[in-house]
Amino acid sequence: MKKQSIIKIITTILAVALAACAYWKETGSIQETLGKQIEEAEVRAENPDEPSEIKAEENSGEGSKKAEDTAENKTEVDELKTDVDDAKSGKSGEAKDGSDGEKKVQQEEGSVWVENIPEIVNEAATYTGTEPLEIIRFSVSDPENAEQLSTESKSFGFGAAKEGKPSQLTVDNQTYFDSLERGVLAWDNRTEEKVLYLTFDCGYEYENLTADMLDVLKEKEVSAAFFCTLDYLETAPQVVKRMIDEGHIVGNHSTTHPADSAALSREEMAWEILGVDNYLRANFGYTSSYFRFPAGVYSENALDLVDDVGFKSVFWSLANADWDPKDQPGVEKSFKTITERLHPGAVILLHTTSPDNAAILADYIDYARQQGYTFRSLDEYPWD
Repeated sequence: MKKQSIIKIITTILAVALAACAYWKETGSIQETLGKQIEEAEVRAENPDEPSEIKAEENSGEGSKKAEDTAENKTEVDELKTDVDDAKSGKSGEAKDGSDGEKKVQQEEGSVWVENIPEIVNEAATYTGTEPLEIIRFSVSDPENAEQLSTESKSFGFGAAKEGKPSQLTVDNQTYFDSLERGVLAWDNRTEEKVLYLTFDCGYEYENLTADMLDVLKEKEVSAAFFCTLDYLETAPQVVKRMIDEGHIVGNHSTTHPADSAALSREEMAWEILGVDNYLRANFGYTSSYFRFPAGVYSENALDLVDDVGFKSVFWSLANADWDPKDQPGVEKSFKTITERLHPGAVILLHTTSPDNAAILADYIDYARQQGYTFRSLDEYPWD
């Protein structure tokens, strides 16, 4: 056969394999589809001169290419078998592809795979009792930042809201984020109603305060988001289980809580996100698509990467100096600060290590509702 005909055959087979992967849910398993392709490829490897569905042209005048054609067909068989092995192991090249949870089987040109395999605490069951979710890997586009997106490190600031209005800095922040079209939220400027989004950062557990706050949220029927580091997931699994069981969002706050995410490469940033996501998948049967930058340090390139791997970046427009449990402002001052800074669309950041927050949370929720505010989940924000 002519080399051109062989190439046509191989191209057709790979196209069929790609189509089978893309329509996985509708046509059955990847393993079965690729298995059929392997059988066909093996036949051609053994009989390279046999005609296929695409008519082979006669070899005219050139030396026999039989050995070369056979080698090419065997290479094709090996590649397809590798795809099947990957599919069976749950590592079939799948990566998050946008907020709708779709997955890609084939890696896009100009991308690299990033993996972060989690520790599986209990092979028999997850903490939540649900089935574990599949471990994934990310396909990271433009790993060398050829697009030259800014890597300048920016420390997020939000200003102090006054008289029921967000600070100008908050307004400017969200205007900038909206211009990027990368799924970034600091303040809800799209909703007319007086809505609030309650979020917490969880780096470590302190004196069981998170459980106290969960008690309040359950009593007040408020849904919140808890952004957790990998260390928190590993050391406070029963608290995380309760968050999930009671309908809260468990967000992603990175694997190692880097001091400057902007200094990381796109691959390193993806690894930070993937470590938390895969740990949640394997040990809690859970995933969510919300990420918060450690210490609020980011860059345009980092924001793009978060969006590229299918996550949304969540900042804030209202907060208090509450992160150090041994250096609290005091209950009265804390309550005054976060009530005076209330404004429609506020994304509220609190830390679960704060004794002040545990003491004032119930009164804070009551006060906000008395002012006509409604608490909403991040899932209810109009992202599109």
